[in-house]
Amino acid sequence: MIIDSGGDAATRQAWAAIGGAAGAAGRVGYTGTGVLGTGRLPVAELARATVGVCSLAAAELATVRAGGSPGSLAADLPPLVVDEGAVSTAFVSERHLRVQGRAPVSFAPLSGFWRTGDGWLRTHANYPHHRAALERALGATGGELTPEALRAELAGRATVEVQEAVYAAGGLAVAVADGFGAPQPLVEIRETGGRGRALGPGALPASGVRVLDLTRVIAGPVATRTLGLLGADVLRVDPPGLPEADDAHADTGFGKRSARLDLADRADREVFRELLAGADVVVSGYRPGALDRFGLTAEELVADRPGLVVAQVCAWGWHGPWAGRRGFDSLVQAGYGIAAAEAGTDGVPGVLPAQALDHGTGYLLAGGVLRALAEGGGRVLRFSLAGTASWLVRDIPREAGADSAAAGSGAYDAERWLREADSGYGRLRHAAPPLAVGPADWPTGPSRWGTDEPRWLPA
Repeated sequence: MIIDSGGDAATRQAWAAIGGAAGAAGRVGYTGTGVLGTGRLPVAELARATVGVCSLAAAELATVRAGGSPGSLAADLPPLVVDEGAVSTAFVSERHLRVQGRAPVSFAPLSGFWRTGDGWLRTHANYPHHRAALERALGATGGELTPEALRAELAGRATVEVQEAVYAAGGLAVAVADGFGAPQPLVEIRETGGRGRALGPGALPASGVRVLDLTRVIAGPVATRTLGLLGADVLRVDPPGLPEADDAHADTGFGKRSARLDLADRADREVFRELLAGADVVVSGYRPGALDRFGLTAEELVADRPGLVVAQVCAWGWHGPWAGRRGFDSLVQAGYGIAAAEAGTDGVPGVLPAQALDHGTGYLLAGGVLRALAEGGGRVLRFSLAGTASWLVRDIPREAGADSAAAGSGAYDAERWLREADSGYGRLRHAAPPLAVGPADWPTGPSRWGTDEPRWLPA
């Protein structure tokens, strides 16, 4: 049995947010069994809806490229069916990843929840520079800070005091909030009035589309690996001095190439400008203001290329006192009140059954880009993890059986949705794409981070 998403509120909400035509959301439905409905918040509903609207946007773009009009879908297009088992597996793809048979490193020892003198603190120290900043803020140097020492140090400190000290040092620590944060929009869309390059028929919805990927960690890379799955030429560009964790890139590097350019270097900056001149889409995952000194504000990008699609994602939203702060899914869950809402009976803060803010925002962003391309480009889209959190806690209704949409469909079996591929990191076991449109897997695994040439593939 398939649940008709004409009656699925989350799918209608997400489709409307990215500008989809009213009524079209009923073309996508859900089947199968997942495992994301174990918490107090409607994570299963969020997950399937974000994958559903991304699938619908891909189908719409394919229809437009075949001669249809934006907002319409081919009359003979069969209903799009998203399997909740595939969605569950994809939303925890990092847990299923195996690199040459080895399970990846998830959270570092100094990342997690810590009891303070007046509450709880969430830290994130997975990257060496963030660990070093945490140690500086707490007066520890030379790798002296152990989990035991951190626990003892924080037990007598005020939560907000530590939060601000760590942030000032360039690190990541957030006080666990008792109530939900202020409402945030799910997406902000601005039309620029320009028209992008005309896209004729293609083998896949995004065939031939050039995507310049300036993202890190999960949300942005999930979006760009999805665009790569659908045929786009995705080139990720990172600064040489800020390496990505191998395991993170092994999980999210599918469907793209990866190069390094130092924008402070004149020659590299010129190469980057040439890439920009050939791009149809720029996706940025840096915090607001981080790339401004390089002339990469959305306003400057679309002034140079009015038809460009610019999609940006940040942690805390685009307005307010925390807009410019660093953040990850785990920190937004803590600071937005989700961790407290998911707390156990012992009062210890909890987490969502997946890093759903990251993954959900990634599929929404990809869907927004696909819709913008279907309408001719010339659009700036802004997403945030806090915006997705706001949608989760305020607008998505919890539905009975949302994680088990098909009666008699059987128990969830992740093995159905796991694949193997060769990569620059060796043999990988990885989660399959969950979309109802496009290939069932990427044609190749990820190359090693930063080892590809900074150029577009031949047209």
